[in-house]
Amino acid sequence: MYTYITSGTYEFLKKLENQYPEEKITLMQNINTALLWHETTEATIFQSPRKYEVINSIGDIAAHGFVVCHNIPVSDEGRPVFEYRFTSHHKYAQNESGFLATRLLRPLSSDTYIIMTMWKDKAAFEAWEETAGFKKEQYNLNSVKSTENINLFSGAAYISTFIVDEEELEHEDKVT
Repeated sequence: MYTYITSGTYEFLKKLENQYPEEKITLMQNINTALLWHETTEATIFQSPRKYEVINSIGDIAAHGFVVCHNIPVSDEGRPVFEYRFTSHHKYAQNESGFLATRLLRPLSSDTYIIMTMWKDKAAFEAWEETAGFKKEQYNLNSVKSTENINLFSGAAYISTFIVDEEELEHEDKVT
């Protein structure tokens, strides 16, 4: 399975999504951008997407929810260690209230992996951040950083959050 991601304005991407109702496409947005995620085993419909291989998948991406993407640049020599450690990265999250889906995406045209989790809403994600499972995952990430003799990461990781909804969000409602 592959995930292809493209960005643009909400209006443009909504039209594109509507042109392909048979495809597994998810439109997500925040204050800065809108993204379309296309999950498929076939070629993508996008012209110039970011390309990823799905190496771990739990649950189905829903029509409504709160998405958290951990974007983690990984060095070439660090890829096997990273994938080994994080193939089951969100096993702690999957039994939490409000959890909907997760994807671990291996980049095919860059060095940045994406660990995506989808939640019923922002409150469900924030509640999970207070659990022992979340703290265990953070410990695992920190232990990877401190115990490996290789340069695992090639840059600073960052988090992006999005809303998946049928309507374009008003400016004051958008997530950053």
